[in-house]
Amino acid sequence: MTLDMSIPRLGPATRSSPLGFSTVPGDAIADYTDDRARVLWDPSPEGRDGPAFEVAGPREKIYFNGPDVVAGIVTCGGLCPGLNDVIRGLVMALWGRYGVRQILGFRYGYRGLLKDAVPGPMMLDPDEVRYIHHTGGTLLGSSRGERPARDMVDGLTERGVNLLFCVGGDGTMRGAQAIDEEVRKRGLSVAVVGLPKTIDNDLPYIYQSFGFDTAVSVAVQAIRAARVEAAGAPNGVGLVRLMGRHAGFIAATASVASREADLVLVPELPFALDGKDGLTEWLRARIQTHGEAVIVVAEGAGQDHLQSQKSTDASGNRRLSDVGLFLRDHLKSALADLGGNLKYIDPSYIIRAAPAGSTDAIFCGRLADNAVHAAMSGRTGMVVGWWANEFTHVPLSAVTSTSKRIDLDGPLWRSVVDTTGQPSTLGRLSD
Repeated sequence: MTLDMSIPRLGPATRSSPLGFSTVPGDAIADYTDDRARVLWDPSPEGRDGPAFEVAGPREKIYFNGPDVVAGIVTCGGLCPGLNDVIRGLVMALWGRYGVRQILGFRYGYRGLLKDAVPGPMMLDPDEVRYIHHTGGTLLGSSRGERPARDMVDGLTERGVNLLFCVGGDGTMRGAQAIDEEVRKRGLSVAVVGLPKTIDNDLPYIYQSFGFDTAVSVAVQAIRAARVEAAGAPNGVGLVRLMGRHAGFIAATASVASREADLVLVPELPFALDGKDGLTEWLRARIQTHGEAVIVVAEGAGQDHLQSQKSTDASGNRRLSDVGLFLRDHLKSALADLGGNLKYIDPSYIIRAAPAGSTDAIFCGRLADNAVHAAMSGRTGMVVGWWANEFTHVPLSAVTSTSKRIDLDGPLWRSVVDTTGQPSTLGRLSD
């Protein structure tokens, strides 16, 4: 597989970094990252000559002079744990490490970049962001949807912005790529750097995005509540709907973590609803054997059983029918003869609005630091990623080229099957 993992640069980095780090191993002073350091995309012996990511980190030579920089930060898409942590981390690193004194926070997503945006950008400094990590959401607000790249770049140019940090998921990264391409077409010295925010954890070439760990932790609480409810009535069923439009990482990971789910349904694996090998009959047998059951379903699962939606949302994603409500109503009817009690739990907005847990808080801070180091060195058209226990530089072109999905032959799904005891397929793949 041919992957171009090279990172564009605005020009030669000729300024000495103000960080005062070291290039001497073992001197008890933090080290700069060598420009030659790489992480293999495929760490197996067969991948040694394959594509590799640049290792992220502070560089000894940088491109921008901090006091001359105007930086911008924009948060886009749905809410996610850790957004405020990232904003705070960016501001603290820009201000405290590189002496940047002009930091603009663009309001409510990409529409905030436009010249006539209302409200206009807010000025950010350490006092403004000092305690924002204590709460969920984003200080800057967010929205879905891109704006014409030429109009967004016009807004950046009018305000003199030369560093732009785009915080979001796949739609945000497509917007960042469009901005970067427009900037290059005009020959402007503007660094565009992304930070990966997606609860679905579906950005390719990035092992994990921020907010995912916290989302899993909150989802586990919902699954355990479903177990309590299911056990509280004869033939009880707890049904939990979680996020995951096209990838079931939260549903799968939270189910493995909770050890409470009897069945996990994800978009990657079609299933039969009825028939002897279908969901309904399998669930009936499970209830009759164990007296209760817990089902976890990702929002994008089972869409072929629902009425197809023709419209798209502001991010260009096809609108999904609500599989949670569909399964709730179908199972109540199909299993009515058991006299059971089905409890339905949808914690989506509770998960999205949660403040970052401790692991995510650390992760967000390190992502922000590395994004600032990359932008100050003149790198652009990239996202800060995480691969093989290293922070990396990933081209926007790679991140927007495809989406990550659960490998049904891989260890995560094997753990789901082992933990739940569910069959590998429910009719659809065995027909």
